[in-house]
Amino acid sequence: MSAAGDCAARFAPALLAWWDDNGRKDLPWQRDVTPYRVWVSEIMLQQTQVATVVRYFDRFMEAFPRLADLASADIDHVLHLWSGLGYYARARNMHRAAGMVQDTMGGELPTDIDQLIALPGIGRSTAGAILSLAMNQRHPILDGNVKRVLARVFALQGWPGSSKEARQFWDHAERCTPPDRVADYTQAIMDLGASVCARSKPGCSACPMIGLCEAQRRGIVGLLPTRRPARERPKRTTVLAVLVRPDGAVLLEKRAGNGIWGGLWGLPEADRVTDVADWCIRHIGVTPQSIERQPVVLHRFTHFDLDITPVTVALGSVPGRVMDDDRWLWYNMRKPARVGIATPVSRLIEEFGESVWDAR
Repeated sequence: MSAAGDCAARFAPALLAWWDDNGRKDLPWQRDVTPYRVWVSEIMLQQTQVATVVRYFDRFMEAFPRLADLASADIDHVLHLWSGLGYYARARNMHRAAGMVQDTMGGELPTDIDQLIALPGIGRSTAGAILSLAMNQRHPILDGNVKRVLARVFALQGWPGSSKEARQFWDHAERCTPPDRVADYTQAIMDLGASVCARSKPGCSACPMIGLCEAQRRGIVGLLPTRRPARERPKRTTVLAVLVRPDGAVLLEKRAGNGIWGGLWGLPEADRVTDVADWCIRHIGVTPQSIERQPVVLHRFTHFDLDITPVTVALGSVPGRVMDDDRWLWYNMRKPARVGIATPVSRLIEEFGESVWDAR
C-alpha cells in the first residue's frame, strides 16, 4: 500500500475516535434528524459559520416545520426569515426546489444522489451531506472545511476551486470516507475543519491527524489549502434613495427575481445623485421637499465591492397609485412587514429612516 493509501486507511478511524470525545452532537439539526432538516441546515451553512446559522435555523423551522410548509410559503416570507444570512439565491433555490419536490416527488426529498443534485441549489457535496447525515448513505463531501483538512493531511497543492485540482480533492475525499458510520464521519470531518484545523491559528497539537499530516511534517500548514490566484476585485457604484413620508414610512421597491438581491425589497436605485429628483417625479409623481446626500457606504460581496451613496429624501405626499402597485411597499419600521430585505438596506433604513423629518 502506498503512503497515501496507508494514510487514507488510517484517516477515518483516527477522525472518528477524536469525534467520539470532541465532536458536536447537539446542534439544532442533529436533533430529530430528517432529510428536510438536514437539507435546510446544509444550505444555510454554505459559506456561513455554524454560530450564525444556529440563530436562524430554529426560527426558520418554526415557520416551515415540514417541506410542504416551505413549498407553499410566500417567497417574501421565506426571504424575510433569511434576511441577514446573505447569498439570497440559496433561499430562492431552496423555495423552488421545495415546490418541485412537493409537486413531482410526492413531497419527499429523493434518496438517489443524482435526483437530489438535479434540484436547484443542490450540488454534489450538499447532496452527499444530506444523504450521509440523514440516511447514513456512503457519499463523500467536499465543503470548505473538508478541503482544508484534506489539503493539509495529504499536502494537496493547487487551488481547490479549479476543475483540475477539484478532481484530486474528490478522489481523496472518496478514499477517506469509510463504509460505515458515515453520518458520524461526515459530521466529524466538518467539525475538525471548523475547529482544530482552522484557516488561521490551527490547533495542530490537539489534532487527531498530527501523525498523518504531511503539511505538518513539511512545515507548510499555513500555506494550505492554496489560495485562489489573486485578481483585482471589481468595484461597482450605485445610489440608493431613502424616500420617507412625514409619518416615517420608507418607500421600498421589489427587485427582480434574479441577481445578488433578487426577490428582495430594496431602496429605489439611481445612477447619480442628480437623478433622484427626476426619479421621484417620473415614478411616483411627487417633487421632493428636500434631498440630502449621505457619506458613501462600502459593502463587500464575494466577488466585487459595492460603493453605495445613500440619498435621504423627504416626501410631502405620495399618490395612492403607488400603494396599489405590487412593486412598491411603504415600510413602517415600527410595524415591519414580513418581507426580505438585504442587510445593507436594513441598516440604511434604520440609520436614516426616522431622522429625515426630524432633521428638518
